[in-house]
Amino acid sequence: MPNRPTLTATSRVVVGKKVAQLRRAGLVPGVVFGNGRESTPVSIDAHELSQLRRRTGASSLVDLTVDDKLAVPVIIHGVQLDKITHRPLHVDLFAVRMSEELVVDVALVASGEAPAVVLGGTLVHQLSSLKVKVLPANMPESLGYDLAALVDYDATITVADLVLPDGVALAHSDPSEVVARVLPPRVVEAVASVTEEAEGGDEVAAAESAAS
Repeated sequence: MPNRPTLTATSRVVVGKKVAQLRRAGLVPGVVFGNGRESTPVSIDAHELSQLRRRTGASSLVDLTVDDKLAVPVIIHGVQLDKITHRPLHVDLFAVRMSEELVVDVALVASGEAPAVVLGGTLVHQLSSLKVKVLPANMPESLGYDLAALVDYDATITVADLVLPDGVALAHSDPSEVVARVLPPRVVEAVASVTEEAEGGDEVAAAESAAS
């Protein structure tokens, strides 16, 4: 079996408002679903889940063991968080079939330094993740790109510029969509505006002087 992160769970019979009891006991209610299998309510240790989420990305495969049975590869499909404490309240676990491609969101991670930022511009990441189509075994945790291409304020990094690993293809993405760019400093724009207004005022004053 591949060396993937692991997670343990137990079957859950408590449902509805009674799941608050589980949370007070340090457990997170969840559901395992996917691939035509019947949805299975489970309980997961809250600390173990939090530790796992710190070590893995949103698209990472995890080997889930329920009631000490054979591990099943899953993706953490979604986590509901408490709005105040940000503690997990519920987790959805999608069971994958290793022979079938998935469409998943993969995080985009920048590296290097943008020369245009050194000139005084502001770096803007317009896209934080990308939808790709990939077999579970080839699923990357993230996709990287180099900011060195942003040499001036006209330069952009688009989806088409990203180098995808073998076995990974774009899904529902526009290749021309901008991933990152550098905006010119606002102070330059403000100075230019003030200069234009001053020049306009000088022209008006000159015209009035000539008329008098």
